[in-house]
Amino acid sequence: MLTKDNAVIGFIGIGVMGKSMATNLLKAGYPVIVYTRTKEKAKSLLEEGAEWADTSKEVAQKANVIITIVGYPTDVREVYLGENGVIPNGNKDTYLVDMTTSTPSLAAEIYEEAKKKGMHALDAPVSGGDIGARDGKLSIMVGGDEEDFEKVLPIFNILGTNIVYQGKAGSGQHTKMCNQIVIASGMIGVSEAMAYAVKSGLDPETVLKSISSGAAGSWSLSNLAPKMIEGNFEPGFYIKHIIKDMSIALEEAENMGMEAPGLALALSMYKELAERGEENSGTQALYKYWQ
Repeated sequence: MLTKDNAVIGFIGIGVMGKSMATNLLKAGYPVIVYTRTKEKAKSLLEEGAEWADTSKEVAQKANVIITIVGYPTDVREVYLGENGVIPNGNKDTYLVDMTTSTPSLAAEIYEEAKKKGMHALDAPVSGGDIGARDGKLSIMVGGDEEDFEKVLPIFNILGTNIVYQGKAGSGQHTKMCNQIVIASGMIGVSEAMAYAVKSGLDPETVLKSISSGAAGSWSLSNLAPKMIEGNFEPGFYIKHIIKDMSIALEEAENMGMEAPGLALALSMYKELAERGEENSGTQALYKYWQ
């Protein structure tokens, strides 16, 4: 088991979710080394006791557990396999945990490359947004060797509450695609319902009291519909990132010969919003499609 007594955690990617996740690890007593492209983003973590690294290479040389949550699959590839990447520069028996939503094929490639160096790679994408990250209540979907999953579980338990081992390398990413498919179509329903409530002259907050605890209930309805009503479109999860995730899911579905019409519709709607300049808004800004 990897505990605060035998683990030094390298954390790469201090974004909306990463910062809260690294903070929770520090509060739990783990030594944490952080690296992100913009050092200013890590200021609060450094004030709380995190150590700064100038490159991912430096993180790899100092940590025996490396967690990454970066933007895109290209970033994942660079962090793990690039010249300054953690696999070329890391040590044997290091545990690599990519929590970015990325492609299943890249997760499998990282696993194989890590194995050649005696390292242990897990793909462990998360769901729960900024709130789940802050509260340590993320859902974590894990692919890789089950023995490695069990070793890292104490760390996962600090970051999330719904932690499920899904199978071989890439399985965590495939599970996250299932998650994003549900969210994508569900957000259309939530946004459309709120637009309908306003258009019909109803008080949307009162409508939520009736529908959020019934059969229509969902995390998005309970947590994001109130933000739509308030006109709060700050990102818990960026539109540009849901577009990335949906694009991966649609490509994977097509590779399997599967149609995904709900996913394709949601992707087209979000792309239209991005073209209107909403790519850095939260996913709840889909509501603006009706405005």
